[in-house]
Amino acid sequence: MNVGIIGGGVGGMMTALLLARQGKQAVLYERQAALGGRLAYETNGEHYRIDRGPTIVLLPQMLQSLMAEAGIAESEVELMLCDPLYHIHYGDGTRLTKYRDSERMAEEMERQYPGEGAGVRRYLSDMKALFSAAQSQFLERSFVRRREFFTPRNLQLLSKLQVHLSARQLAGRYFKREQAIDAFSLQTLYVGGMPSGSPSLYTFIPYAEHAFGIWYVRGGYAGLSEVLARRLQDAGVEVRLGEEGEIGEIIARHGKVHGMRTKTGTEHRHDTVVFNGDYPHLAHLLPGVKLPARREYVPSSGTIMIYVGTDRRWGEKDKAVHTNSTDQSVIMHQFFLPSSLTASLKRLERGEMPASSDEAPAYYVFNPCALDDQAAPPSHSVLYFLIPIPLTSKWRLSAEEWRERGAQMAEKVLADAESRAFPGLRASIRWQSVRTPADGEAEGWYRGGSFGIAPTLLQSGVFRPQMIPYKINGLYSVGASIHPGGGIPIVMQGAKLVADHIVKESSPWTESS
Repeated sequence: MNVGIIGGGVGGMMTALLLARQGKQAVLYERQAALGGRLAYETNGEHYRIDRGPTIVLLPQMLQSLMAEAGIAESEVELMLCDPLYHIHYGDGTRLTKYRDSERMAEEMERQYPGEGAGVRRYLSDMKALFSAAQSQFLERSFVRRREFFTPRNLQLLSKLQVHLSARQLAGRYFKREQAIDAFSLQTLYVGGMPSGSPSLYTFIPYAEHAFGIWYVRGGYAGLSEVLARRLQDAGVEVRLGEEGEIGEIIARHGKVHGMRTKTGTEHRHDTVVFNGDYPHLAHLLPGVKLPARREYVPSSGTIMIYVGTDRRWGEKDKAVHTNSTDQSVIMHQFFLPSSLTASLKRLERGEMPASSDEAPAYYVFNPCALDDQAAPPSHSVLYFLIPIPLTSKWRLSAEEWRERGAQMAEKVLADAESRAFPGLRASIRWQSVRTPADGEAEGWYRGGSFGIAPTLLQSGVFRPQMIPYKINGLYSVGASIHPGGGIPIVMQGAKLVADHIVKESSPWTESS
């Protein structure tokens, strides 16, 4: 077996490493100068460095189990527990603290919104009964054949999940206040979905926060890509970067993969090819191959990212001015919401930028120095501000237009963050960088979406692209746009599904059968 993997993101690296651990060597092709894909650092090249993308580690047991299968010891990727989990700052000046402990979370919700504490207990109890079944039936299986999904057992589980409801609608079955509903549905934003547009299946994300906690990789999540790169080298996996790794075509004839061709014209023979990229781009690598009619996929939300390095840190004395939360601890993760999260996201879907007199949109702040004092030089901080942008047709902008919009949004959000929780922020900034969906699109992200294709009902489970994308022998897919979906541990699980399938298909018993 001769395997070629296109794309050196987490999915591609894990597939290569898991194959190597099972005695199957692969060649990894990556058009960028380094491996990692979305799992990378943003840096000024000197004093400041911060995760460019993923920050929140969910499902730590899954992550550690998959790393162990790849030969990575737990000590190589140190996880730090975030507790409290995060703060949610609401537009009315109140603040809710999310805790891992279910009873403390119920008490905090009841204190903040009388009558809503019982909803927390009921929600967590109901989800606990469903999560393990959903993990084994959906996350840990592929659905190459649709009949494998539409089984009586799966349909019964989907009925219990009320999958016809959105994540926000399901949260509304447990809570009455808009703020409480936000607290248990905004998490679909983690995987690029809108709370009102993602099916209730993704309600497991807020459940997982309480069941397994939110964790941080000491030194930054992007450090995981460095660990994987070292393990690939140790395993003898050949890696081609830059021009040598930029693939322009997959060679397929008579329903079988034969290799690939770089954009410079160099051919490489492979009888197995794994595509690790945003799925809608795969068809472009198969010119002349008759494929099913191309489906128009909905991109995940894009993000305007603001990275800053500052010459100060924020502590308890810098608590938000208007808050009635009892917990004043320094927090790594914080969400800042406008007066209505739903209305704000709908305005963005219509392509409307906040006017100078309007409130800021919803955004998330990552403050690693709150837990990892080595994340920045002494007495300095690194922060990032993430603004989700639903990428409807209204947001088809040029790179220059995106830069202008990004600068406007950065100015508004930094001013808002300073007034609500980070006094003196703007004067303390010594480095600032802004990334927009145009930057992501230039790197191969589908229409600039930060999380692959969106987790809508018709792009989830069996309706999401699968690891065998077409009826072409030897062609496979892996990544955030492929089932089981986005999020680092989930993408790694997808890599395991692909690697195990390739090994099984190459076994003498399978070939002879």
